[in-house]
Amino acid sequence: MLPRRTLLAAPTLLAAPALAQGDQRPAITIAVQKISNSNTLEVLREQSNVGERIFRSSLWESLIGRNWQGQLETQPALATQWRRIDDRTVEFDLRDGVRFHDGREMTAEDVVFTFGPERMFGTGEGSGAALFQRAPGTAPQGRELPPEVPAVARRMLPALERVEAVGRHKVRFVNRTPDVTLEGRLSRLGADIMSRAGFEAAGSWLDWARKPIATGPYMVAEFRPDVSLTLVAHDAYWGGRPPLRQIRFVEVPEVASRINMLLSGEAQFACDIPPDQIGAVERNRAFEVQGGTILNHRLMCFDKSHPVLRDARVRRAMTHSIDRQAIVDSLWSGRTVVPRGLQWDYYGEMFLSDWSVPRFDLAEARRLLREANYRGEPIPYRLLNNYYTNQVATAQILVEMWRQAGLNVVIEMRENFSQVFDRSTGQRGVRDWSNSAPFNDPVSSLVNQHGPRGQQQQIGEWTNEEFNRLSDLLETDTDRARRRATFRRMLEIAEREDPAFTVLHQNATFTAKRRDIRWRAAPAFAMDFRAQNWGA
Repeated sequence: MLPRRTLLAAPTLLAAPALAQGDQRPAITIAVQKISNSNTLEVLREQSNVGERIFRSSLWESLIGRNWQGQLETQPALATQWRRIDDRTVEFDLRDGVRFHDGREMTAEDVVFTFGPERMFGTGEGSGAALFQRAPGTAPQGRELPPEVPAVARRMLPALERVEAVGRHKVRFVNRTPDVTLEGRLSRLGADIMSRAGFEAAGSWLDWARKPIATGPYMVAEFRPDVSLTLVAHDAYWGGRPPLRQIRFVEVPEVASRINMLLSGEAQFACDIPPDQIGAVERNRAFEVQGGTILNHRLMCFDKSHPVLRDARVRRAMTHSIDRQAIVDSLWSGRTVVPRGLQWDYYGEMFLSDWSVPRFDLAEARRLLREANYRGEPIPYRLLNNYYTNQVATAQILVEMWRQAGLNVVIEMRENFSQVFDRSTGQRGVRDWSNSAPFNDPVSSLVNQHGPRGQQQQIGEWTNEEFNRLSDLLETDTDRARRRATFRRMLEIAEREDPAFTVLHQNATFTAKRRDIRWRAAPAFAMDFRAQNWGA
């Protein structure tokens, strides 16, 4: 809870931010836990919860957008319409009059380049560049892409054969294999369109990545890694003049400090508010907290290379030792739910309504540990300091739940994800993560995160031969009934038989704000500051 004196000192109504001479639009400050994990603003490098908050709807845009004020259903964005040519091909009509942040008009050439080897897949041997026919005069720029960029690109579009311009404002995406999810893949974070000229004019890849030129309603004015990001209005925005002159994101890791910035008037928004602080904020009627569940699940991953965790029975015992509902009730005040495994209702026909996470059953957990001949060997649990809301408190509860089953799990604090993944500092065991569903199909999360090109397998935590074979089938099969059966079998493997992870709860995000600002939180990490979602 916040100190009583802090709440009493908070003003009943804060004055509007100072306005620049000649521009009467407001400038706002947003206190965030983190701006970027990679210290860049490049969507293919920054595939993260914190990145989505800034990138989607403010800075970057894709051909197919999301209705941030609805249920995240798809809608036209940089493309006005699209059509299926066949199981491998989708054609897009681009929106006329779209201007990049540098003033240039967006054309099919920019879209083709966005998905090309120089920017996305890399140009070296084995990089994926061989998938593309290079147009005359488009020699490589000689800049090396960070390995994370082509890795994400290949995971996002594993069978992309080519992207071709069929007119100044028309493009065609052609896959090597059938793919019923191609439209979804082109609506997700990472499929955002950038300026070819801006990319080629940058002095280096890092120069580009810290000041990318895209099409969103706001553009980069200043980026100070680990400190702040300042965006300013892109007045030539195709969707209308942005309502804000400036948006400044300030990195404030401590929850209490973010709330204090809001209450004192230093910020107009404070993100990632834990449920137990909502009442403290709203006791002052000048403020409110918005938010709720989002398309993201908190989960815990297993590293099969650990000598103890190599035995699936130990991992299964860990999944049965967790009282997930107790975590939801105690740390989230019932403001989130325990989902039906790694899936979401918006999968539609692919959603398995009769599926469930492993049941809480200490007797079963103890039986499995006896069968595995587990003798109390320590299992390391690498942890960040509240990167996720309630992360440390959740870990402490989990360790106690595991202890009740006879498991000896030891918390090891780390400063960043690189240290979590690092094998040189000792044996890895379990770790925290979250998984989103960038589009409405299980490929978007189960295959994308845990399949053969997913992060778990790429860092050597987990693999399963049958699961990998089924991943390829799920990505290429066009028979929906067969795909649904494939998905079920993959969940059986990854959540029950040979656990790669275990889902804890659906994630929820809460944002505190000035009550007099008319703004509505999206059911996502993304924050929408376009004209239709702002008033004061």
